Amino acid sequence: MAILELSHLKKYYATQKAVDDVSFSIEPGQIFGLLGPNGAGKTTLLRMITGIFYPDEGTITFDGKKFDPENDIQRIGYMPEERGLYKKMKIGDQAMFLARLKGLSQPEAMAKIKYWFERLEMQSWWDKKVEDLSKGMSQKLQFVITVLHEPKLIILDEPFSGLDPVNANLIKDQIFELAQKGSTIIFSTHRMEQVEEICDQIALINLGKKVLDGKVEDIRQQYKEHLYEIKLDREIAAGATSSVFETVNQAGNKMIVRINEGRTGNDILRYFLDQNIEVQHFGEILPSLNEIFIRLVHGTNAVTRSFHNI
Repeated sequence: MAILELSHLKKYYATQKAVDDVSFSIEPGQIFGLLGPNGAGKTTLLRMITGIFYPDEGTITFDGKKFDPENDIQRIGYMPEERGLYKKMKIGDQAMFLARLKGLSQPEAMAKIKYWFERLEMQSWWDKKVEDLSKGMSQKLQFVITVLHEPKLIILDEPFSGLDPVNANLIKDQIFELAQKGSTIIFSTHRMEQVEEICDQIALINLGKKVLDGKVEDIRQQYKEHLYEIKLDREIAAGATSSVFETVNQAGNKMIVRINEGRTGNDILRYFLDQNIEVQHFGEILPSLNEIFIRLVHGTNAVTRSFHNI
């Protein structure tokens, strides 16, 4: 049973359709990527899922029942892109205040704050004020406040913004661990490379509409261009073609080829082996989510294929 199901959600403003008939579902324990360019409708969608906005049409089902914002919000953790921290408040006091708002007792809140502050290397921050923190430090605090009450659904809107690589990896590890422990996570971003690394499944939103959704690997397979990357034991004549493939790019003994219809990767290998040419590397090239995103949102297939480290 899905932990969250959106059915034909619509949210209209005076001059635009912010969310226009969007439906998808998320399974328990999944890391789900909500993708789209700026202005696509992602934030409006998240605000409906958290009860900040009410949909004009459509339904939200949470944990098998119709979503009840007043009661269900206690089981949701939301980290918005716009930070909601009190600048003059000490960090320890702020974490305690917000944990109590989530229904934790003072002893429970203190134990969980200490646990998370230690995990994210924040023990010395207790008496600092938010206004004294860097953007990255504020981001870590916001993450802790979002997850410390152990919500069933965690929504992270651009969680790596402002983080250096070390702290980004630290947060990433916590996201994986929370999912393994049973939390469901919605990860909203326009950074495609992060999505490929983290998410099991995605939905791509553009101009308020869902463009596609599904498992990351299934989507990459769906949009593949039948390209293969090859490294040979020696250089061959430039622009080699055959009934099996056409050459897309070539540099020395490295080639990118497109297989012809009705042929397989084994046919490419056989072509070179029949000529006593040793194939040192052979692999299919699948499009990245960023390439698929550009193709669907901007309507272009213009992707320059370059060689990987082969």
